Amino acid sequence: MSTWIRNAWIDPLKLKRLSEIRRKELRQAAFEVLEREGIAGATLEKVAAQAGASKGIVLHYFRNKQELFEHAMREANAVLRDAVVARLRQARTPAERLDAVIEGNFEEHLFLPPLCHAWLSLCAEVPRDEKLARIQKVLHARMRSNLLSGLHGLASSADADDIALGVTALIDGLWLRLGLQPGSVSREQAIRQVKTYVAARLATRTLVIGGA
Repeated sequence: MSTWIRNAWIDPLKLKRLSEIRRKELRQAAFEVLEREGIAGATLEKVAAQAGASKGIVLHYFRNKQELFEHAMREANAVLRDAVVARLRQARTPAERLDAVIEGNFEEHLFLPPLCHAWLSLCAEVPRDEKLARIQKVLHARMRSNLLSGLHGLASSADADDIALGVTALIDGLWLRLGLQPGSVSREQAIRQVKTYVAARLATRTLVIGGA
């Protein structure tokens, strides 16, 4: 009876908040293990140790390793999304929107070898995991939408689509490069590569129109 009385006074909203906090801590721990170990070396035991919890606690919140790392990828993408959104809020012109998307994808606290390595580990599982594939598809769709909003008025619809694809491929490639070869590319070099590509594509379009 006393147990029932104690439990009756537990605030469900507080329990939900505590549960969400714990899940977030485990997602972050999972990503930190991925940074260090890669997907092959990451285990639930290592995630539990990183979070200061037991394997049983991890399995209480996530059914298996696959689900945990799926949520870790969502967590990582949310951090990247927020970085870009924060820059977009300050943008006032199409060119500034393009710069916001490009620079936001190479934030100093994100474009680092361990994070690039963890991202690569998760992307390597995309062909075999439908949920990770959907997350990656959403990430690319969001980037494309943001880029097109900056290219609006600067390029035709067809050219904008082509340029957005090129930018996305460059960003992915530069993250891949840093993940495979730490120190091979700096944030400044990465941003310059992408902006140079965009400027060249837009200049070519202007010349074509002028020549016509």
